[in-house]
Amino acid sequence: MQKNLVIVESPAKAKTIGKFLGKNYKVKASVGHVRDLPKSSLGIDIENKYEPKYITIRGKGPIVQELKREAKKSDNIYLATDPDREGEAISWHLAYLLGIKEGEPIRVEFNEITKEAILEAIKKPRPIDKNLVDAQQARRILDRLVGYKISPLLWRKIKKGLSAGRVQSVAVKLICDREKEIESFVPEEYWSIKAVLAKDDISFEANFFGVSEDGREKKVKLPNKEAVDKILNTLDKDNFVIKEVKKGSKKRNPYPPYTTSTLQQDASRKLGFSTRKTMMIAQQLYEGIDIKDEGTVGLITYIRTDSTRVSEEVVKVTKSYIIDNYGKAYSNGGKTYSNKTRKEAQDAHEGIRPTSVLRRPENIKDSLTNDQYKLYDLIWKRFVSSQMSPAKYDTMSVKIFSNNNIFKASGSKLSFDGFLKVYSIEEDKDKDIEMPLLEEGEIVKVNKIEPNQHFTQPPARYTEASLIKTLEELGIGRPSTYAPIISTILNREYVVLNNKSFVPTELGILVNDLLEEYFKDIVNEKFTADLEEKLDKIAEGEFPWQLVVDDFYKEFNVLLKKAEEEIDKVKIEDEVTDEICEKCGRNMVVKRGRYGKFLACPGYPECKNTKAILDELDVPCPECGGNIIRRRSKKGRLFYGCSNFPNCKFVSWNEPIKEKCPQCNGVLVKKKNKKVTIIECINKDCGYSRNEEK
Repeated sequence: MQKNLVIVESPAKAKTIGKFLGKNYKVKASVGHVRDLPKSSLGIDIENKYEPKYITIRGKGPIVQELKREAKKSDNIYLATDPDREGEAISWHLAYLLGIKEGEPIRVEFNEITKEAILEAIKKPRPIDKNLVDAQQARRILDRLVGYKISPLLWRKIKKGLSAGRVQSVAVKLICDREKEIESFVPEEYWSIKAVLAKDDISFEANFFGVSEDGREKKVKLPNKEAVDKILNTLDKDNFVIKEVKKGSKKRNPYPPYTTSTLQQDASRKLGFSTRKTMMIAQQLYEGIDIKDEGTVGLITYIRTDSTRVSEEVVKVTKSYIIDNYGKAYSNGGKTYSNKTRKEAQDAHEGIRPTSVLRRPENIKDSLTNDQYKLYDLIWKRFVSSQMSPAKYDTMSVKIFSNNNIFKASGSKLSFDGFLKVYSIEEDKDKDIEMPLLEEGEIVKVNKIEPNQHFTQPPARYTEASLIKTLEELGIGRPSTYAPIISTILNREYVVLNNKSFVPTELGILVNDLLEEYFKDIVNEKFTADLEEKLDKIAEGEFPWQLVVDDFYKEFNVLLKKAEEEIDKVKIEDEVTDEICEKCGRNMVVKRGRYGKFLACPGYPECKNTKAILDELDVPCPECGGNIIRRRSKKGRLFYGCSNFPNCKFVSWNEPIKEKCPQCNGVLVKKKNKKVTIIECINKDCGYSRNEEK
């Protein structure tokens, strides 16, 4: 008879932990939640203090039965689900199904899946924290009330299959609001004057600042060409005098360890990973990877956290590692970041870090997939750099006068790389600006003076990274919710990703307008953030969950009844095109399907004719002379193919251009990276390549 049963959430985690605990332990997986609210009904007794009616999730019956059999054979049961509210709730549901009494010390939690952490956790079981369970339960009930009450209203008023969510609707609102800002934006003209100066064959740039009047500096704006010409007419190219030279130094401090949000943002910017992909790979690194000559081990700590805190023990080990490998000057003495958490942060776990800094990314690269290596490398470098010294720069700022016109120039040079030795920052790569040795009173050479016209730019659309950052700053959602929010709004087709930026669809705008008109408070950013704070208070035992739900529902129900009475049915008109259906002669309309827009005959079901919408480039196919068109793969990835497919099989992931290769007369394509666009030949044997001219 086995002595101990340990239940975790995932089979991968069960496999890893089983190797650590030995033969007296059996480790089984619940495969996520085992009980939930029913899909077919609301599942909440509103009249009875919002009592939830949980059922065993369909398909989980065999798993539950197996867990019950194993529990009967065991002396001790340990519930080792994830160390967060969701994990606490899963343990609570498991305890109910297995008939475990409330208050029994059965809950174990750990921040990393290493042998030491697991063995230590098993020694310290505790009772299930009902406050954490209540916080998760309140969130689930609030989301169910919003989703199951508003969604049917959208089905009746707009179309079937729509959904509204307490947090997802706020995310859509942010994207729609940004689009309105962009549409209403009126660009304003402004100018700048740049002087390219030189001394000792070292050139540097200075920008016009303003004028000197009675010994005082006055900043001057240049709204138009007339204002620029007025300044240009008063400049003396032979008399650009160094008026003031200031030398100094500055520091750049390292970043703290990753939270869930900052990891998702950096993985998006640096690696091009979607939020969903980042969390999937991070989960694999957390649950355990089979490392050559070491066995299966978790490589990083728990991945759902809003804290940057680090344990003193880990700081001590990392300090020694940095001194041994980089030198004492590179250590910041060890920093726990314990006081750096935001007001809204739950601070339940450490920041995301490697379970051992001694496990260098390059040393275990052969045991990881390419994506696993990239993400682990990012996490390892961010954490190690957080324990390193600031980078130091020597700086120089200069004022140059020409008559009474003031130009300013500044330069900086990296004098000590500090944490940058490990963690490179893309935007810093071009920051070293060389300046010649300048002295007050000397005249510098003018190579050229460049007036430049500019226009103010509208705010940028949200990317996955910037949307997550905004949600976090507003206090909306929590670490575990960012990825599901983005997946939901994309799957519902309320927004689409265009060049990695979110654009609201017509449907998304329609649903958002309706929710804003009738449920303004529910989709209000501050209201949602305040509700998140109340959920945190429940987790801390300060509020009863029923009170929070009741306060919300009373106001929500009034709005719901009003909306039911006032909203007329909205009809989404199909966009009519000039394309004529060759089968029945009607003008075809634009429809949206799983893989994007297509043309369809409005005579359906009598006429079922459909056509793809061809997004043509003005580039001939190099193989058959047909038109090159943009297409999307089944996974939504953009590629370029021939309009004569399937007769012509030409395909390219990069955009072909009209110009022919000057070396082999082959096809040239545009290949974009983070900094520049490269024009290269599709023929690998040719090797022609150049940067695109701006």
